[in-house]
Amino acid sequence: MDYLWVLVAFLCGFVVKQLGMPPLVGYLLAGFGLHAMGVQPVGSLQALADLGITLMLFTIGLKLNIRALMQKEVWLTSVLHTGVWVVLLAGVLLLAAWLGLSHYFDIPLTAALLVAFALSFSSTVCVVKMLEEASELKTRHGKIAVGILVIQDILAVVFLVASTGKTPSLWAFGLFGLFLIKPLLHRLVSQAGHGELLPLLGFFLALGGSELFTLVNMKGDLGALLVGMLLASHAKSAELYKVLMNFKDLFLIGFFLSIGFTALPSLDMALTALLLTVLLLVKFVLFFALLARFSVSGRSSYLSALALTNYSEFGLIVASLSVNRGWLSEDWLVIIALVMSLSFILSSFIYRRAHHIYALRKDSINRFERAGAHQGFERPKEATVLILGMGRVGKGAYCALEREYGSRVWGVESDAERVAALKAEGFNVVVGDSDDMEFWQKVSTQGIRLVMLALPSQTEMRSTLEMLKLAGYQGKVAAVARYEDERAELLHLGVDVAFNYYSEVGAGFAAESRHLLTGSEPLDVAHQV
Repeated sequence: MDYLWVLVAFLCGFVVKQLGMPPLVGYLLAGFGLHAMGVQPVGSLQALADLGITLMLFTIGLKLNIRALMQKEVWLTSVLHTGVWVVLLAGVLLLAAWLGLSHYFDIPLTAALLVAFALSFSSTVCVVKMLEEASELKTRHGKIAVGILVIQDILAVVFLVASTGKTPSLWAFGLFGLFLIKPLLHRLVSQAGHGELLPLLGFFLALGGSELFTLVNMKGDLGALLVGMLLASHAKSAELYKVLMNFKDLFLIGFFLSIGFTALPSLDMALTALLLTVLLLVKFVLFFALLARFSVSGRSSYLSALALTNYSEFGLIVASLSVNRGWLSEDWLVIIALVMSLSFILSSFIYRRAHHIYALRKDSINRFERAGAHQGFERPKEATVLILGMGRVGKGAYCALEREYGSRVWGVESDAERVAALKAEGFNVVVGDSDDMEFWQKVSTQGIRLVMLALPSQTEMRSTLEMLKLAGYQGKVAAVARYEDERAELLHLGVDVAFNYYSEVGAGFAAESRHLLTGSEPLDVAHQV
């Protein structure tokens, strides 16, 4: 049975990937398909799903700055959105019942409020997955979206405490001691090296944080998140994130499959779910309006709101709890599972075109932002070479070219904190998203002879190339690819030179070391022989 669900998950994920959609859409379909075939989920499936979510929250913590949660556009948007949405959706449900659109809407006010609350949350799994694929967790809109998700998680804890009557034990105050052992945690990471101990330590810390919170009657996932946040400032946090990423993605497949095993819908349930899916537009407008109201730029408001426009897996927890207590019928558990799955599919599909849509509609989007909210761009002065992405590869390319071209070499980086650190080291670097059409219009491509793509995501590189074409860039483009098929795709998209990092790093290593052979006596003897 284990092999069957792995096989079906792979086939469905593979097929939807060929259609240009994220594999997670295939995993959702695989879960419903297996359920329809009468397959029973194996006991390990839910364990894998839970482990995937715990690792995901831990890795979010590794990239999270706690100061970002204190910004009003994060916490106030999250709280206001939840309150306004619950009132609006409850009213819509009662109106739908009065109009006779579906007998499932014929529920008392308290049940309508519960359904509205269950659908107020955005999916942490779905949002983080989309942002990771686009390498946007460190961007302005990525940080806002993740911050809102964290505040929503805190609201979830408050609901669970209020609805179950389970209050945190007195021992919960001892959790503040985690901040006292932060130096010990940092030392553990430093001493773990770079081998198999590092991911094992990551598992230990993620699961340990979850278990600690669970023991004191608190949401375990918050524990994994908090421990990750304690390690965010460590120099090896990025390395730990990378080694855990593949494990996390693999285990999350169990989560997407488990959704399909929740229940199978009838036609009436499917139509009800479809009506609720249409209301995602209201969710988007509400997020966008609140973020714009708090002086977030039009672009960041639009991208954050679009990423958050989905329904959360937490809705299933609320529905399940409500069913067990007799507040909702079991049918609503099926409807919420279905509407959540539909929202995942729509959100993943639309967000892949988010930057293209913004490039075409930016004037319409930006007219809703408040005065002074629009982000200005620092222009690279007299730039001949632009390096997009100032990670290890981009920074290395910058240092190599600066020796010859000096101040005509500039870097572009979306992470404002990294830009500040690089400027302190003397680098010519500006803040900007390479897949932002407005950035290219403000910067102007005149005088730039070479653009180098040192971006971590193939998706981001595709989007950047599209923006360069729309901006009318006429110069040369070079890119770094991780794999040969990605290199071939970049060349097909118009890149002049695509450097395969893994295959050609050996050639570069040899070129840098060749001078050491000059006058090498043992080698000369060998040649004579």
